[in-house]
Amino acid sequence: MASAAHITLCSPIYLIVCEDLQIMVFWVFGYGSLVWNPGFEYDEKMTGFIKNYRRVFDLACIDHRGTPEHPARTCTLEYKEGAICWGAVYCVRGGEEKERLAMKYLENRECEYDQKTTIDFFKEGETDEPTLSGVIVFTSTPDKESNKYYLGPAPLEDMARQIATAFGPCGNNRDYIFLLEKAMFDIGHEDDMVIELATEVRKVLGIMGLAVWKENSSNRLTGTSLKPNSPLSPHKLLHLPEAIAMDT
Repeated sequence: MASAAHITLCSPIYLIVCEDLQIMVFWVFGYGSLVWNPGFEYDEKMTGFIKNYRRVFDLACIDHRGTPEHPARTCTLEYKEGAICWGAVYCVRGGEEKERLAMKYLENRECEYDQKTTIDFFKEGETDEPTLSGVIVFTSTPDKESNKYYLGPAPLEDMARQIATAFGPCGNNRDYIFLLEKAMFDIGHEDDMVIELATEVRKVLGIMGLAVWKENSSNRLTGTSLKPNSPLSPHKLLHLPEAIAMDT
């Protein structure tokens, strides 16, 4: 990306002025499934973090990895002074139609998120001045009355049971937490909350008699390796299905 003289917010598109050239572009920050599965055409990707936000698993998903009767739990952002949240930022440039299609896809995919917030994005090693300003991130109102998708916090064990058992048209809720855990490991910035919750989900699956396949130490999925309570021969262990492309 060429050095920009300045960036002006023209929601949801940004006008980047480089000398005499004007380029329409927008950036969006992903902190959940967008980290490993953006699902749209983009022109640039960077790994980094945002400040004063943390992941929480307080949002219901009723159309991808859950149903209205049995909603999945997916992550949203909670404001917390001093916190940082690692993820990936994506750039879309190259014309109004391309940008419109990308935003339409994102708005459909992130339909449970009722807000678009603009934030500063920082690359690793650049903690004082943001690499990008005015980056879009999908967030949710933490209020059950005004936001029907907001579940609110719950004890770790309760969240794990919900995640272990929920499923929808796009797959199991448990795949979401395990894939997020792996994605954060792959970018070198594991999230303690994700690890703790994924480990608890594995415990629930162990009690239920399901085995979760573990990768070797070089590509591990962090968490306790558990065996079912009842003895099962290896060929009877249930392998969890892979995630489908559309996600939230």
